[in-house]
Amino acid sequence: MSAEREAIQARLSTFDTAMVLFSLVVGIGIFRTPAIVAAAAGSTALFYGAWILAGAVSLIGAFLFAEIGARYPRAGGYYRVVADCYHPRVAFMLNWSQTVMQGAGAAGVALIGADYLLPLVLGRVAPPPRASLGLACALMLALLLLNYVGIRPGARAQNVLSGLKILLVLALALAALWWLPAARPQATAAGAAWPPRLASALVPCFYAYGGYQMTMNLGADLRHASRRFPLAIGAGMAGVIALYLLINYAYQHTLGTAQVAQSALVAATLARRVFGAAGAIVVSVAVFLSAAGFVNATILQMPRSFYAMAQDGVLPRAFLRVNPDTQVQEVGLLFFGLTMLLPALLLGSFDQLLNYVILVDTLSLAVVASTLFVLRRRQTGPIAFRVWGYPVLPGVYMLVLLAVAARVFYLKPVLGLAGVLILATGWPLYHLGRRLFGQQTRIPRAGR
Repeated sequence: MSAEREAIQARLSTFDTAMVLFSLVVGIGIFRTPAIVAAAAGSTALFYGAWILAGAVSLIGAFLFAEIGARYPRAGGYYRVVADCYHPRVAFMLNWSQTVMQGAGAAGVALIGADYLLPLVLGRVAPPPRASLGLACALMLALLLLNYVGIRPGARAQNVLSGLKILLVLALALAALWWLPAARPQATAAGAAWPPRLASALVPCFYAYGGYQMTMNLGADLRHASRRFPLAIGAGMAGVIALYLLINYAYQHTLGTAQVAQSALVAATLARRVFGAAGAIVVSVAVFLSAAGFVNATILQMPRSFYAMAQDGVLPRAFLRVNPDTQVQEVGLLFFGLTMLLPALLLGSFDQLLNYVILVDTLSLAVVASTLFVLRRRQTGPIAFRVWGYPVLPGVYMLVLLAVAARVFYLKPVLGLAGVLILATGWPLYHLGRRLFGQQTRIPRAGR
């Protein structure tokens, strides 16, 4: 590639990349996961400890992926680097499982939005069983239909919905800390020893911190990536950690750990304390709209992943078809709809979907992180940035991820087996796809 073309493609500044990371990580999970963390931790110390430890490990991971991205600064790095370091089959298995899990992740977000909106729809009436599930499915079906007929919100509207949640977190936390008194001190919960409680609390924390690894795909778009990418990803992740600690401090300081654990709609509970009923309504509507924005953005994005996999000859060529009138990838859209609706209907709650998704996520991150050892051994790519404490800190990062995966498997063995099965099915699907759907594009495997 010529220097002129590189200059054209490398269009993001350090600040731009840091803000992309900030936007990728900060989701509406922060309005739901604190209750799960508090219930699992059972004490104030472990509540804060889980958020701090998960943030520290995620920061290590952010720098680790920064080095991978700097050494492998090209689009599609998450997929390509695994194929390069190991085998295209392994890359497909990870990409396949992540693609399928994206549907379950979007369903979980839709359920959070439905949980917040439903009390406003029903008023004081107690919601019937699975009412949130019905509302979430209605939201997903409506967005699928809108995208199927080609009606898409403008980029500005999507950006407003994405930025709304960040402003909401800041405003809610600062207002609560300014106006509300501290909750009374509460006794530490007795019961299980602290290591398993901490491990359980880390599961939803890592869900909330997820997303930073995808910025390695932006390496080709960042000017002077080898120098600036680590700075951008580190600054972005530090901002996320600070924001999460601020809102969790506001939750715990004003409500108390026990009430946080009992408040699935913790943001609405806090808003009601600060602003009254009107504040709870505003927050609930904002969370629902933010959830709808995230689900819609995922629906827009995922058919493109199926398109790329079909180009690589591992999915049917039907996924390459684009409706000439609406520019919609109809087969990919319908398939993604199934990956959203089936897990939602089978599992029925955000808590179940979280455990279903997080096992494959942590295993995939551990595998991708391990490519750093291969890249270092090859001495390929620029070396302007190296992860501090190598190989200890990368090893700690991977061990913690595997420990979280093991904890999920221990607590939810059926969901764990389902996640492992989806990952394993990528192996035969890769070979079947190559045999049936052609060899039109192979994943490059440089240096082998």
